[in-house]
Amino acid sequence: MMSLAARSGPFSPYMQATAFAVAGPLKALVPGIVLKGEKILLNPKEKLLCRETLNGQSPKTGPAVMVSINGCAGVRFAHTDVRIPDFSDYRRAEVIDPNRSSQESGESRRVFSYLVTGASTVIEIKLSDIPEGKNMTFKWRGKPLFVRHRTEKEVATEAAVNIAELRDPQYDKDRVINPSWVIVLGVCTHLGCVPIANAGDYGGYYCPCHGSHYDASGRIRKGPAPLNLEVPYYEFPDDDTVVVG
Repeated sequence: MMSLAARSGPFSPYMQATAFAVAGPLKALVPGIVLKGEKILLNPKEKLLCRETLNGQSPKTGPAVMVSINGCAGVRFAHTDVRIPDFSDYRRAEVIDPNRSSQESGESRRVFSYLVTGASTVIEIKLSDIPEGKNMTFKWRGKPLFVRHRTEKEVATEAAVNIAELRDPQYDKDRVINPSWVIVLGVCTHLGCVPIANAGDYGGYYCPCHGSHYDASGRIRKGPAPLNLEVPYYEFPDDDTVVVG
């Protein structure tokens, strides 16, 4: 005789238990069934001894749990009323037709991917949109990019710093092309957090996660960060535009 015990929990009102005897040398196989409820949802005369014989026998309401030889331990309904979303608006026109080979559109799709990849490696920023003394954040190569329009006071302050006192010694002039503009990656060199602009003890950038303070040149001045903020490659095609990357 085979038996099964399980804790149904919140599903108990929706479950029916069935049990079957296994044929032995002294006793013929006699199926038995125990159901909770008045209505019998399964045919007790049908021998549910394999997975295939369960077809067409599952109840119309609530899941059924059964024990049998080579049979599944539970029955799950097929939700035929679930609508499959239509993603046609998000697909390329070349791959909408299911009967068309994807190899026919492979070349055009590769060219498109190369163009998108190439375009994402550079970013063009209009400098007139950034007021003096303010910092704007852009997304470049998946990272925050800080573009800071420094005041004359900030320029003079950073130029006068004694680099012998710095953890990662760098002159301000070596970190900028135009003294009015500081362009750095907004990634703390400690653990990769994003610092806050125009904050900290030195008025530059401050990482509140672990207390790293950077000056208005992006140089580490206090806290656990070991290095200055990274300066990406950039150039000024004209006085009002900077191209990063």
